[in-house]
Amino acid sequence: MAGSATQRAVEAVQLFVNARQIVTCAGPSRARRGAEMRDAAVIAGAAVLVRGDTVAGVADERELRRVNPTAELIDCGGGVLAPGFVDSHTHAIFGRPRYGEQELRAAGVPYMEIARQGGGIHASVRDLRSRSEDDLLALARPRLARLAASGVTTVEVKSGYGLTLEDELKTLRVVRRLAAELPMRVVPTFLGAHEIPIEFRGEGERRAEYIELLVREMIPAVAREKLARFADVFCEPGVFTVDESRRILLAARSHGLAIKLHADELETGGGAELAAELGAVSADHLAAISEAGVAALASSETVATLLPGTMLFLGKTRQAPARALIDGGAAVALATDFNPGTSPTTNFPLLLTLGVSQLHMTVGESLIAGTVNGAAALGLADRTGQIAPGFSADLALYAVEDVRELPYWYGERRCKASWVAGKACHQYDLPVS
Repeated sequence: MAGSATQRAVEAVQLFVNARQIVTCAGPSRARRGAEMRDAAVIAGAAVLVRGDTVAGVADERELRRVNPTAELIDCGGGVLAPGFVDSHTHAIFGRPRYGEQELRAAGVPYMEIARQGGGIHASVRDLRSRSEDDLLALARPRLARLAASGVTTVEVKSGYGLTLEDELKTLRVVRRLAAELPMRVVPTFLGAHEIPIEFRGEGERRAEYIELLVREMIPAVAREKLARFADVFCEPGVFTVDESRRILLAARSHGLAIKLHADELETGGGAELAAELGAVSADHLAAISEAGVAALASSETVATLLPGTMLFLGKTRQAPARALIDGGAAVALATDFNPGTSPTTNFPLLLTLGVSQLHMTVGESLIAGTVNGAAALGLADRTGQIAPGFSADLALYAVEDVRELPYWYGERRCKASWVAGKACHQYDLPVS
């Protein structure tokens, strides 16, 4: 009986009909670059056929209805159907929010000074260490649900607020439980190199001890328990140096983890160049990237993941040079950087607004950056990010008539429903027949 039920589930057929537009983002199953990013492949008068967990076709609606008369019809209500967003950079496992720091920044206290005073990442570290795994799970669950409600179907979640072996493993076990429990695709990243903990602060032996702890104990333990797909390092002046970052990332790679970097967020420090040198899957932030860093990423396979919500929330006037990166030939992605201190947003469409209005990207470029290239930043470009035959049926439906409305109605909730591998992820007032 179980086998026949499984077979019926595999053979389930859905037909998404009555969409005013379908944004397919169809094309190569890799990161898009340059002029490739402009075309999100928007079509009208079509329907999407899903068999089991996979897109089986995108074609004329009347023809698909005729050939699949018994398919479950999902009425898109004249909205826009698009690939689910891929949020490739979040810090969703944390305790208390850090709203007090926003006022400090408004009063002129710099980010790094807040950190030196024990705020910033250190405040979240103290809080997370005091909490149980179950407590963290209960806090994270509704946050990811809010991401899903904005159209996100794949989300990367980092550790990095524990900074001890026990607390980093605890965090990653929460991520694993979320991945098992939620319909979203959840990708875990180890970020034990998020900061030097207070108890290891200084330039001498204690600092070196923490790096040894990362390399000799934390990374092997994470790999042994298969708790992460990626390892990340905050490579920034005042945090981890280029040489320290290289050592940590090479150790992670030697244990089978793919690598990512926080790079050149607030100051130019060579992080982008290091990411290109090591063949990192992505280099993230990049608001302070140098011309040499732009050139390095443009000539590499590394995805430049931009986080404009962070710079907006920090009150910065300088954003990452998206136009220079795209025009230079780099692959650019957009992500929320959802975290309690510098980007407390789960509104992914807001990033499209910032992509257009702040980064001077076209709507097509912003859409590709939030789907195909976000998937590439997680090594998933062959699986998700586009509505095309053979790809996972990761879809999102929006209550708009034209996809250009997504960045236009900034801050509004327009996602009516989403699906991951053909299964409902988030649904709100959706007619199904």
